[in-house]
Amino acid sequence: MQLKKAGFLTKVVILTLLIAAAVSLLRMQGMIAQAQGELEEKRLQVVEQTQVNADLRDAIDHSNDPQRQADIARDELGLAAPGEKVIIFTD
Repeated sequence: MQLKKAGFLTKVVILTLLIAAAVSLLRMQGMIAQAQGELEEKRLQVVEQTQVNADLRDAIDHSNDPQRQADIARDELGLAAPGEKVIIFTD
């Protein structure tokens, strides 16, 4: 029994398939790297939004605190308590 050697066309087909598989793998690696970057970005957004939510929850939980209300009136609305004087510094 004699073994038949692979013909030139068979070798070309196999080489082409190997090259196509390698290119496909490289493309997939790029897609995976991009997806991992997007995942990390989304994780950071979740952390930031969690902090914003916690701050908002704290603001809601303490919304009836008289000192907090006075601070908001002074800092955000520019109001003053009776007897207080507002001094505005300019450059």
